[in-house]
Amino acid sequence: MSIVPGRLRTLAVGSMALLLTVTATSQEAPPRVRLVTDLGVIVMEIYPERAPVTAANFLRYVEEGRLVGSTFYRVVRMDNQPDDEVKIEVIQGGPRRLSRDLRLPPIEHETTEQTGLRHLDGTVSMARSAPGTASSEFFICVGNQPELDYGGRRNPDGQGFAAFGRVVEGMDVVRRIQALEPGEEQYLEQPLPITSIERIR
Repeated sequence: MSIVPGRLRTLAVGSMALLLTVTATSQEAPPRVRLVTDLGVIVMEIYPERAPVTAANFLRYVEEGRLVGSTFYRVVRMDNQPDDEVKIEVIQGGPRRLSRDLRLPPIEHETTEQTGLRHLDGTVSMARSAPGTASSEFFICVGNQPELDYGGRRNPDGQGFAAFGRVVEGMDVVRRIQALEPGEEQYLEQPLPITSIERIR
């Protein structure tokens, strides 16, 4: 079969358009991380373009196996923070007591003002004390939590927390974890093991 020049140009343009579409799609697809627990599976989407420092830190922990042995160990609900004037709802996880050889240095604090991300239902964010102390502990918002954003009142310094992703599958699992009864204060007597955590995209 012969192809006339005009037809060849059409094919070339069509092929180039398809290539650009595939490339753009692959570039736009954010990384995903899957966590498996006895209560179900949670899939997180991570946003390196919006929160490059925080996202890279979390993905490094995942990809290098530094979160092996992590648990969900803290559940914060409206009924278990009587001394907090500003109340929030989250579950918190991570290795908690990580050995020195697995712990990475604390990272720069990326505020929600810088990233444009907000602490909405399912947002994944970094736990911290002072700005610049976040390392391996993370939390998931249950419901919208604007007091965790930059300028929010949950932390007296007003810097908020560093959001870097969101749950795209398994918010029902997150809510089941939050419904677990804590022991002392907000900490689970039996932390829920994260039996596997891996990057799936």
